[in-house]
Amino acid sequence: MRVCALSELAEDTPKRVEVDGVPVSVVHTEGEVFAINDICSHANVSLSEGEVEDCRIECWLHGSSFDLRTGKPSGLPATKPVPVYPVKIEGDDVLVSVTQES
Repeated sequence: MRVCALSELAEDTPKRVEVDGVPVSVVHTEGEVFAINDICSHANVSLSEGEVEDCRIECWLHGSSFDLRTGKPSGLPATKPVPVYPVKIEGDDVLVSVTQES
């Protein structure tokens, strides 16, 4: 599903979108575009309101950070990963799928 234009994504600035009813944070960083579930697994708040650094997104509430490539937490208090989703770039379109397809 098309979620935005690549030109709309500011470097290291998360953009919250909704894909088939799922809140997703789309991030353009280090030359790649990532899509990660927008809800922190610890505090149930929006990750897209946090900061991005070193391919991680940090939850603004308690400081947990999640790897944008794997969804794994790299800082407490979060211990559970959040889902990551495949991203495809077609021209200037950013496409994200929240279904598990091989």
